[in-house]
Parts: sequence; structure tokens; C-alpha cells
Amino acid sequence: REEIGRAMRALAPLCRDRPEADALAARRAVNAVEALAEVRSIACADRVRTAGLFLRRAACRLSDAASVQDFTRWAEEDLAGRARRHAGAIATWRALADAAPMMGMIGTVIGLVRMFAGMDDSAAIGPAMALAMLTTLYGVILSGAIAGPIAARLERLSEAELDWQRWTLARFEALARAELEATPLRARPPLRTVS
Repeated sequence: REEIGRAMRALAPLCRDRPEADALAARRAVNAVEALAEVRSIACADRVRTAGLFLRRAACRLSDAASVQDFTRWAEEDLAGRARRHAGAIATWRALADAAPMMGMIGTVIGLVRMFAGMDDSAAIGPAMALAMLTTLYGVILSGAIAGPIAARLERLSEAELDWQRWTLARFEALARAELEATPLRARPPLRTVS
């Protein structure tokens, strides 16, 4: 049930998401964080205004990172969880695309059975044949024109989103590595909690 709910919620970003704009916003945010870290430190990364919840969370995690390993672990877990959620929604739409023609065939068989059962009544043949043909048509439309394209679009959006998020986290990890591994612990500014 959770996967079906996620698949339905995935319809919202289907039309409104623009991965190119998100990637551009990520580049700008990363450049701003890098510039601020060069002047001050990564502890100020959370002060950069970011577009989107992911960038905000990543900047806050970078700001509060006690070690490169902590930030890297969080980044890997976050991306893996995001990829799993995306894959679940995509798999649900793919399963619907695969099952729709079979459901149409079940309707076709039911229609043919009704047609053969009423062969002695010529008026009953038409509606039964219509049921057989319509269910096949509905199965093909649901599979080829609705569920299949939705799954393909969600897959492309997921790949594009995960690409710019991986890039962002790799740049933030490089910042953390440059500062946290080069500076002794007592010389680093104290960690702050985000309120």
C-alpha cells in the first residue's frame, strides 16, 4: 500500500519538476557555499540561501559535520534512500503498465465467453463482442499511453535529480575534506546547532 501511495504522490512532480533548473540552482548554491567556506569556514554553509529542501539539508549537514566520514555516511544514506523511494514508485507504474494488457485480455476472454454463451441470440453477440474489444483497448491504452510513459518520465526525472544531488554532495564532501582533514580539531570553530 505504501508503494502505491508513493506512486500516486509521484504524479505531482511528474509535470512540475525541472531537473535542469534544479541542477542550476544546485550549482549556484555550491558556488556560494564554496566562496563562503573559503572566506570563513564550512560551519557557515547553512547561512547560504538555497532553493529546495535537499540543498538546505545538505548545507546544514555540511555546516554541522564533525568529520568527513559523518558527512559522507549521511550523504550515502540519503541518496540511497531517495533512490529506493524513486525506484519503488517507478516499479509500481511499470507493474501497472505490464499488468494492464493482461487485465484487458481477461476482459476479452469474459466477453468471448459471454458471446459464445449467447450464440443462439444474435442480439447478445454485439454487446459481448463490444466488451471483449473495449477491455483490450482499455488495457492497451492504460499500458502504452498512461502507465508506461509515466514510468519512463519518472525514471528520467529520478536519474537527473540523483545526478545533480550526487554532484552537489561530492563538492560538499570535498569542502569538508579540505577543511576538516587539514585543520586540527582545536583550531576549528565550534559546531553550532541549527535552531
